[in-house]
Formats: sequence, structure tokens, C-alpha cells
Amino acid sequence: MMGTGTTGFGMGFGGIGMILIWVLVIAAVIIAVKWLLGDSSGSASNRNTEKTPLQILEERYARGEIDREEYEQKKKDLQH
Repeated sequence: MMGTGTTGFGMGFGGIGMILIWVLVIAAVIIAVKWLLGDSSGSASNRNTEKTPLQILEERYARGEIDREEYEQKKKDLQH
């Protein structure tokens, strides 16, 4: 005799449902925090992939865009 009209399955599913809801809430909070902090840490990771002026100069020389004389002059200018 169940006075509430629920079965054992219904109660168990309700408990699992509550756990799933809390897992989703916690995951959403973690994702939101990472996203908010990702702006500053994302730009830091972009800085790591940004090329220095000397690297750009070396690439231009390697591609043949500038000759050795221009490369050496610009390299000297960058080091000062």
C-alpha cells in the first residue's frame, strides 16, 4: 500500500534525475568559469604563437622577399 502513488522505480529515477541535474549545473558552472577566464588565458596562448619581428624577418628572407643585405640591415635595426 503506497499512499503517495509512486513506485520504487519512480523514486529511483527521481534520485538519478536530481544527480544528473546537479552534474549538469556543476558542468555549466565549470564551463562558464573556463570561458570567462579563457579570454585572458586565450590571449596569453595567442601571444605564445605570435611571431617576433625577428622571426618574421627570417621568414621573409627565407622566402626570398628580401635580399641578404636588407635582411642584415633590418636585423641590426631590430637588435637596437
